[in-house]
Amino acid sequence: MKNTWFQKLKSSLTKSSTVISEGITNIISSRKLDDQTLLELEELLIKADLGVDNSISIIENLKKEKFNKDVDTDEIKNFLADQIELKLEGSYSPLNTETSKSPQTIIVVGVNGSGKTTTIAKLAYLMKNNGAKVILGAADTFRAAATQQLEMWAKKLNLDIVSFPETKDAASVAFETIKIATENNYDAAIIDTAGRLQNRSELMDELAKIIRVLKKYEPEAPHSILLTLDATAGQNAIQQAKVFNEIAKITGLIVTKLDGSAKAGYVVSISQELKIPIHFIGIGESIEDLSDFNIKDFSRLIVGLDK
Repeated sequence: MKNTWFQKLKSSLTKSSTVISEGITNIISSRKLDDQTLLELEELLIKADLGVDNSISIIENLKKEKFNKDVDTDEIKNFLADQIELKLEGSYSPLNTETSKSPQTIIVVGVNGSGKTTTIAKLAYLMKNNGAKVILGAADTFRAAATQQLEMWAKKLNLDIVSFPETKDAASVAFETIKIATENNYDAAIIDTAGRLQNRSELMDELAKIIRVLKKYEPEAPHSILLTLDATAGQNAIQQAKVFNEIAKITGLIVTKLDGSAKAGYVVSISQELKIPIHFIGIGESIEDLSDFNIKDFSRLIVGLDK
């Protein structure tokens, strides 16, 4: 199973690892590590969306260790992988499913197009496979297509769902979801929400109302507020995350669409800037392609190393 996930992660990071790996090969080609080489490597890391500060500090560490020494590509890749792993240290934590009362109530937020609704289906599938009784709440009432998509996934995965297609009141959907989940002994309730960042005040009011009505029913709810971030958005995703974190205190991240991005290095920037744990990464389009974030594997694969 471990090898299967490793190969899927490797495949999903192909675009990003190709940019970095081929870049290192073109820059190094068995020469001394001089100032020009270091500058080119720094530019490569910035291009891969590791962020300016991260890229500078990694290259400064490389200079301290190996300046003016003969180096080869594997040596540089291993050094960069170790540095990226250090940067990501502490950035993963598993989703906390321990609560004093059932159900575990999870709100999922994210901009339209970030893979939010599909990620909810993947998370529900994962939790169901681990033995949990899961119900979905279709509280993205702004987009009719979002409700329809979640209803489709619920039917496909044989999950119960609360949806009121005729209402625009997201909070009423959320309230009914936690009420039904509690009364019928569900282990988890996963609630979708709208992602229209272009109208921040409306979104803020709506999320605040959802959280308020959930707490009215269960003071500990919501137990988790998860943000889906599209890896193809690169550094823009960090700005989105900051806005959502202002609106609702985000407890964990799910990075989606890694298989479609050449800028997966932004995961390092997210870790450094937001200090919010990454629970899962999306590594493909299949319902099974939601994986725990393995820092060591990610750090090595992104620079083109296998193990």
